[in-house]
Amino acid sequence: MTRKTASILWRRLDVEGHEACLLSQTDDRFRLKGQAIFVQDGTPCCLAYEVICDAGWRTRSARVEGVLGLRSLHYEIERDSDGRWMLNGEPQHAATGLVDIDLGFTPASNLVAIRRFALGIGEATPAPAAYLTFPALELVRLEQSYRRLDETRYAYAAPMFGCEEILDVSPHGFVVDYPGLWTGVAASG
Repeated sequence: MTRKTASILWRRLDVEGHEACLLSQTDDRFRLKGQAIFVQDGTPCCLAYEVICDAGWRTRSARVEGVLGLRSLHYEIERDSDGRWMLNGEPQHAATGLVDIDLGFTPASNLVAIRRFALGIGEATPAPAAYLTFPALELVRLEQSYRRLDETRYAYAAPMFGCEEILDVSPHGFVVDYPGLWTGVAASG
């Protein structure tokens, strides 16, 4: 039986856009399912996504479908039990051995690492992820880290982007404030 546990609506801060995401759970897996609608380089973009994790929050698969301007997009991402990643059936050697997925267009991805590591206050961890770049849509290795500051805040760093931010997070693990990029406007659960 699937239980819907939480949902959120974000507003994009750097360009026009919104996103909604639903977190659900079965006995042996978690699922993030959402849709982002925003402007990318002056072009309309609409992306639906789904991320499936096992009971330990290890990514098993992800799917992204939608449009970017006049271009239709369809991406199937899979991670096998040996940590090998495939993107539309093609091996992604740069991501081998990684556990988490990070979809480059959504703050929903941060929930996966936040839930998987379940850091105590004051604890920190490197959290490299298989990162689906956007708008290039390539799977690469993203070095990142999380440090839990208190019940609702994490210090997040991603050197590839020169990013060091304090993320406000809901009790379910959704980022509710990602400075300069996203802010939560409604949530349930």
